[in-house]
Amino acid sequence: MYSLSSVLKRLILIHVLSVQLLINSELPLNMTNAYLNHKCLVSQGKYKPGSEYETRLKRIMKRFYSGSNKGYDGIGDPTLSAMLQCRGDSYGAKCHDCFATALAALRRRCPWYKGKMIWYDQCLLAISSKLSFGQIDYDNNFCMSNAKKVGGDQIAFIKAWNNLIIDLTNLATIGDNYTLYSVGEKRYKGDMIYGMVQCTRDLSPKACKECVSYNRLHFQDCVNDIRGARVVGRSCSFRLEFYPFIAKQVRNI
Repeated sequence: MYSLSSVLKRLILIHVLSVQLLINSELPLNMTNAYLNHKCLVSQGKYKPGSEYETRLKRIMKRFYSGSNKGYDGIGDPTLSAMLQCRGDSYGAKCHDCFATALAALRRRCPWYKGKMIWYDQCLLAISSKLSFGQIDYDNNFCMSNAKKVGGDQIAFIKAWNNLIIDLTNLATIGDNYTLYSVGEKRYKGDMIYGMVQCTRDLSPKACKECVSYNRLHFQDCVNDIRGARVVGRSCSFRLEFYPFIAKQVRNI
């Protein structure tokens, strides 16, 4: 038989969990900021405390911190470059907070490494001892996928998600005021597929298309027949889900 104190503890725990679930269920879709991945670029070596490299890096990070509400910043030369890229709908305080989180995590996960990068749901922070602006990074890409499969006509699904990514890439790179970011949805049988494409702002529209195309073809096995996946990289990313993962994701493609 349970004692009165144990019953009360169980009731309090249930109440706390219920409140947490209620809070989480009411968070806006674009407020999630999960850690995705990081990479220490070991081949670029390490810098010493108090070195010129550290001084310059601190100066750049201070600039990023003060201007991180803009959603993008990049600076550097052949010996040190850094870039902050927030998701297209994450600007202002959301971008600022993501940068602060990413910077603290990089310092902890890759201490003293000259080159390092980290991805969160809402931002990417990349630091390198080489100049990498305007160039497609083919090496630092990864895929995350859902365990559930679509089933049924796999060829039809592959065609549907490929067409959605192609359309979103074209939308992100069209016109003189291209944004290198787009979201949209496409009907697939009785469901809707929701998608997002984004390239870093240092790329040209042509390079953005090449980057997305490369990742789309290179990671087919990770995306095919899967109910939700994302391919993430230093230069470009795309995501597909069977639920809206960004607030106000209403554009039909």
